Amino acid sequence: MHTYTRTTVMHALTAIALLCGPALIASFAPTTAHAQEGEKAKGDKDKKSDKPKEAKDPKGEKEVPVLYRSEALLPITFRTNIKQIRKDKGETPPWRWASLSYKDSAGKIVDVPARVRVRGIWRLKHCEFPPIRLNFAGKDTKNTVFDGLDKPKLVNYCRDNDQYEQYMLQEAQLYRIYQLLTPISHRVRVARITYLDSASGKKEAERYAMIVEDPDQLANRLMSKPIKTKGAGAADMEPKELALAYMFLYFIGNLDFSFNGLHNTELLGTMDGRILPVAYDFDYAGAVNATYAVPPPNYNVPNVRTRKFLAYCEISPEFPGAVNQLIEKKDAIYALYRDEIGKLMSPSVVRETLGYFDDFYDQVKSQKDAENNIFRKCIRPN
Repeated sequence: MHTYTRTTVMHALTAIALLCGPALIASFAPTTAHAQEGEKAKGDKDKKSDKPKEAKDPKGEKEVPVLYRSEALLPITFRTNIKQIRKDKGETPPWRWASLSYKDSAGKIVDVPARVRVRGIWRLKHCEFPPIRLNFAGKDTKNTVFDGLDKPKLVNYCRDNDQYEQYMLQEAQLYRIYQLLTPISHRVRVARITYLDSASGKKEAERYAMIVEDPDQLANRLMSKPIKTKGAGAADMEPKELALAYMFLYFIGNLDFSFNGLHNTELLGTMDGRILPVAYDFDYAGAVNATYAVPPPNYNVPNVRTRKFLAYCEISPEFPGAVNQLIEKKDAIYALYRDEIGKLMSPSVVRETLGYFDDFYDQVKSQKDAENNIFRKCIRPN
């Protein structure tokens, strides 16, 4: 693997992010095989929305969007031409008409129009209902629960059965844990969504889902811009945050990521010259233990429940601090499985998940234990 110095790559990547916007400049490293990423909206607006846009200078977040101020379950009715979007494939699927409605605090139904399009790779091919990108117009969301949102992800059910619904809830919990550990992570809101087909009026399903913070919105609140160039090494990223991200991913048993290859990860270039790593998409994690999840073939682990520490040894001074954050947050993490969202999960799934977390905490009972069980297994340069 090519060795990058902090001075060369930091300047190059940050300059690209802050000056050139999200253009893809180069691809230095391969990614793993698995990656998730009514009527058609009309006019030139759709065509323009598919073109790369230069990232705007971040202004910071004046206030938390309404949707993410609460973690209470949000009932939503989602209407679109379901038969139509199920047929949408390809790299640039069209935007389609949709609406999301809910009851406000007074019991009044609020209907918010939106555009939607399918996204992803694996889920798009294998799921009964494709993953969705929402697209709100500011004028339509004013004074609604979606006020201030732009293009969040809708992570809905993959298959219309209880097992897959549990997978979604388990993944939502991992996002919530990540938020407990650091604000450099995506916010989520769990919803109970009724899916109605706008063509037939038929109810297709009613399942739990989550609305995940838009990457651009995350970048803006962290006073940064997304970096789309692959090839960053450990020395190029903020070491404390990188160590925490690696430790969190080890904690949940996730191997389906690459910061170097931007696979299920994002890099954010801050206005003061730092590069922040962000992980997302956790359905392949051992903590979820989905039946379809398999570890990368070159990692020499038998299954996704087997943890493997993938952090680079050059950031080892930050490992103890990362472990301490997980230890300090243990009670808060476990409490997530007893709150309103946690109670939506099957008791057996909760027991299994917390038992998996117990295994991690057994590995870090002391500094020496953490050193022997985790830190020494870091990846050394070739």
